[in-house]
Amino acid sequence: MLRIDRRDANDLRPVRMTLSYQKFAEGSVLVELGRTVLVCAVTMEEKVPAFLKGSGEGWVTAEYSMLPRSTLTRTPRERRGGRIEEIQRLIGRSLRAATDLPAMGERQMIVDCDVIQADGGTRTAAITGAYVALYQAFHNLKKAGVMQTNPLIRMIAATSVGIVDGVPLLDLCYEEDFRAQVDFNVVMTDRKEFVEIQGTAEHRPFTKSDTDGLLALAQTGIERLFRHQHQVLRELA
Repeated sequence: MLRIDRRDANDLRPVRMTLSYQKFAEGSVLVELGRTVLVCAVTMEEKVPAFLKGSGEGWVTAEYSMLPRSTLTRTPRERRGGRIEEIQRLIGRSLRAATDLPAMGERQMIVDCDVIQADGGTRTAAITGAYVALYQAFHNLKKAGVMQTNPLIRMIAATSVGIVDGVPLLDLCYEEDFRAQVDFNVVMTDRKEFVEIQGTAEHRPFTKSDTDGLLALAQTGIERLFRHQHQVLRELA
């Protein structure tokens, strides 16, 4: 099938990541994935949530928002709860799966993910960019002598896949996501481990064969995203 942006079925949208987009943050990155654009910025706090006090462990959490004109028509500013909470928890879980929390000490890293322009895949782009921003933050804190090690122990990236008009597609833009019969968000590590699989049938149930094919397609896309992450993080060497 001919996709709206003329990609092949197994192609990612053009990917670009710009480090240090917000100069005052411990780590930050501007992520451009086709027409989806967002900024991820990390703040360190020398404290942890109450349930971790005295544990010696750190914590990584995330906040997510969309600017009102990130969409075709103005979207009112979203309040905490519902969809926002679900996406924030997804980003936080994904980042914690990549982090040696005891190695952080009792510190909290807050990753703010703000969508500037939305054309599908904002939550998966946020996870992919949040990892880069968090890596830079840990790198900078280690360089400044605040931390002894970089506690990230694996890479994390995410993408969407779906079935549109009967065809499995990688990295859905909004128009494809809107029309998808099946839609998955997939989060993986560079060890080929799954952190999260969110799969939904919109118009027809999907089979195990559909699932296996979509997960294989997602893995090929995520492996390419790891290469993009590697490339941008080489700037820190």
